[in-house]
Amino acid sequence: MNQASERNWARNYRYAALIVHPTSIDEVQELVAAASQVRALGSRHSFNAIADSPGILLALGRVDNAIVIDPAAMSVTVSGGTTYGTLAVELERQGYALHNLASLPHISVAGAIATGTHGSGDQNGSLATAVTALEIVTGSGELLRVSRASTPDFAGMVVALGALGIVTRVTLDIQPAFDVRQFVYENLPWTSVLENFDAVMSSAYSVSLFTDWQGESADQAWVKSRNDDFAGESEFFGGAPATKGRHPLPNISAVNCTEQLGVAGPWSERLAHFRMAFTPSNGEELQSEYHVPREHAVAAIEAMRTLSDRIAPLLLVSEVRSIAADDLWLSPNFERAGVALHFTWKPEQAAVEALLPALEAGLAPFAVRPHWGKLFHADAELLATRYRRFNDFRALADRLDPAQKFRNAFLERTVFGRVRV
Repeated sequence: MNQASERNWARNYRYAALIVHPTSIDEVQELVAAASQVRALGSRHSFNAIADSPGILLALGRVDNAIVIDPAAMSVTVSGGTTYGTLAVELERQGYALHNLASLPHISVAGAIATGTHGSGDQNGSLATAVTALEIVTGSGELLRVSRASTPDFAGMVVALGALGIVTRVTLDIQPAFDVRQFVYENLPWTSVLENFDAVMSSAYSVSLFTDWQGESADQAWVKSRNDDFAGESEFFGGAPATKGRHPLPNISAVNCTEQLGVAGPWSERLAHFRMAFTPSNGEELQSEYHVPREHAVAAIEAMRTLSDRIAPLLLVSEVRSIAADDLWLSPNFERAGVALHFTWKPEQAAVEALLPALEAGLAPFAVRPHWGKLFHADAELLATRYRRFNDFRALADRLDPAQKFRNAFLERTVFGRVRV
């Protein structure tokens, strides 16, 4: 049993717990049953303390790496520790696909769904919306199997922040493999983007805007076309087509980005922004992300532009994405189509954390919800007002984890702390 204390991917957080690497589900069950406090650790791509524990951490990368496809059910079952990149390669090899990928294919399946992580696309739900079944090791060590088809409260068990148990297996919807073409456009005038925001974001299968919030133009639009829903135009809402591969950051080589310039290729090599074979950066960055209802997207973008003089000195790049509504209780897109405003920050944590209250205040009129795995300031008292099923989730956690074995300081602050009823 290998044990070590380590940092997260961005190196801004050191885990307090010992990290244990079980090699079987039986071992996971034994470790959980014996522990007083325990949580799962995925790819370590969270930027806050969500994954930590005052007890031990279980890293599932060595547990049951089989990828099992059920062609009749059009589903795939994988270990919670499997990365999306590994899964995507195998699905493509066998002629299947997921509906979407996040920017990075390096993230683990269980960790991504637990935090509501997503890609982009008006008709595309977050990665968690593909989940049809879960196997969860509860605090007693029992292996609990739950499904979309047969389990009451299943919608509360998917984006669950690790608060219900250790997710050992995940079953996901799949579909036939498809090709994607990716185009990049540069210097889109904000006037054109905001006047035509719905048309911009719905123009293809997946659209992302990159910006530093300064000036009168959005720096780049990444447009991912499926089944030629976007042909590749000579201009895109005032933006000019890139003539070479682009990285979201200026003056950075595009070698670690997925192929662009409209060259068709498998979904597994286009839907993510970055290639699995490369680490997209050295990891020394911070991230925050805020979700607002689609109808407030333009006003929220304008609010961030008014704060550009405070944001820009700390910013590497921001991304604007759209996500379809879902029914998952703690999903940032629960019961509403949303737009995500993502911030990749310089590694200046004290300054970033000092800025976050101002960002959240600027977005407060739009019922903003933060990404659970990134840096944010809001606490449980505020977040309870943003989710209709928030107290239902708290009750579900009390029922499935009565000993509070899977809780930590982060969850006490953001979910289980004092909430006015």
